[in-house]
Amino acid sequence: MGKGGGCVPSKKRMPSATSDDPPKIAVDAPIAVADKTLPDDATPTGEVTISSLPAKLKIFIVYYSMYGHVEGLAKRMKKGIDGIEGAEGFLYRVPEILSDAILEKMKAPPKDDSIPLISAAELASADGFLFGFPTRYGSMAAQMKSFFDSTGQLWKEQKLAGKPAGFFVSTGTQGGGQETTAWTAITQLAHHGMLFVPIGYTFGAGMFKMDSIRGGSPYGAGVYAGDGTREPTETELALAEHQGKYMVAVVKRLAPV
Repeated sequence: MGKGGGCVPSKKRMPSATSDDPPKIAVDAPIAVADKTLPDDATPTGEVTISSLPAKLKIFIVYYSMYGHVEGLAKRMKKGIDGIEGAEGFLYRVPEILSDAILEKMKAPPKDDSIPLISAAELASADGFLFGFPTRYGSMAAQMKSFFDSTGQLWKEQKLAGKPAGFFVSTGTQGGGQETTAWTAITQLAHHGMLFVPIGYTFGAGMFKMDSIRGGSPYGAGVYAGDGTREPTETELALAEHQGKYMVAVVKRLAPV
């Protein structure tokens, strides 16, 4: 508060909407910020300090992608996050644990070096997370599990407790684990005290269409990779973008006013 100035927090709040429609969260609702005003009888002195706008909420999109399918969803999620005022998405890769020789035999393309690797300690600075990974027999790939195994110090200090997180996945076949891969990953969040945020059916009609093959489930966005050559459809990418927006809406509701 500057000299001679009053600082009165705004009492305005966005009303909670009720509806008989399927559950939705307004992903573009503005956040109320504190008003910095002078009292009516104050004389401007040029010394009143007006606080800056609050820092953007940081959503970390942390993923492992071998053939690029998960990475495609991750980039579209960032677009959804960045499209909401007051939030910013950050893309991070987890470290690879396979040798270059093995990856070459598996015909895995080179990683996108423009996207930085993340260390476990860096997770503490995020307001929310979206974790993405391919499936291995219905659960997360070993690369992502290895990364979660490295978060012991954060668990010991409870640095991630209360922070919201969601999942997105890639599977080779329709019965390959679009739901179980996310479901079995919830244990990682539970031990950290994190809040699992599924998307439910908030994507609307796109969740009910049966006229084409589509990855994704109420647990989160998803893509079918097939033999590795199938590319994500626009519906799969749109669901990923929606999940990014949805996560921002949830993080905003949980963020301190």
